[in-house]
Amino acid sequence: MTALNDLVRPDRYPLSSRYDPAWLLDLDMGPNPLWLLEDLAQNLELRPGMRILDLGSGRGATSVFLAREYGAQVIAADWWIASKDAATVFTKAGVGDQVTAVRAEAHALPFEEESFDAIVSIDAFEYFGTADNYLPYLVRFLRPGGQLGMATPAMTREVRELGAIPPHIKKVVGWEAIAWHTADWWRFQWEITELVKVTSASLQQDAWRDWLLWTQAGIEHQPDSQSANQAVIDMLTTDAGQFLSFALVTARRN
Repeated sequence: MTALNDLVRPDRYPLSSRYDPAWLLDLDMGPNPLWLLEDLAQNLELRPGMRILDLGSGRGATSVFLAREYGAQVIAADWWIASKDAATVFTKAGVGDQVTAVRAEAHALPFEEESFDAIVSIDAFEYFGTADNYLPYLVRFLRPGGQLGMATPAMTREVRELGAIPPHIKKVVGWEAIAWHTADWWRFQWEITELVKVTSASLQQDAWRDWLLWTQAGIEHQPDSQSANQAVIDMLTTDAGQFLSFALVTARRN
């Protein structure tokens, strides 16, 4: 159980370490979502009773975390996971009265404008949020002064600057890495709209190591995932933090 035990790291992630690693891996749709959220939340002001949109909530681990750790009322919105399946996760986790599952596509959100105190997105924004007109669309759903926070796969240098996707990354994720921007790219992309004030934009410390730990634990938890996960491990160990990271970005609506 060595790899699974490595997912309990109270020195670095005290809140996330309260959660069963096997439970988290059963809900896997991307690396270490609670670690990303716990890091991100240090630059957000989340309080009990806030209405939070968890955008791209996947199978629901981050929504459970927001409800339990911050006492929030959470709308868990995802396009790929059926609402009834997510609702089952929330009920079993004891937060069914705090979290509502909604099947929604990120460009056609079925919510009233200015209806959220905060919008959070963990390891999903790269799929729908890179277009120049997306932030202006999304901030309509935030109340004035409302907070926006997202964690997304990132590069330490822009692919456009490099001239090509590094071969060890391209081999595993292909063209997807075009959407893995630097933290500085995100800061400019958001602030140029003058709709928000970016309050933090940085690369997560040792993000590639966290991702590696998660992937190794995934193999231990589900041995039949060895082939796919080994390719990710090879990518991460080859990279060793040269290009791969996660960007953590927070802002307030003006």
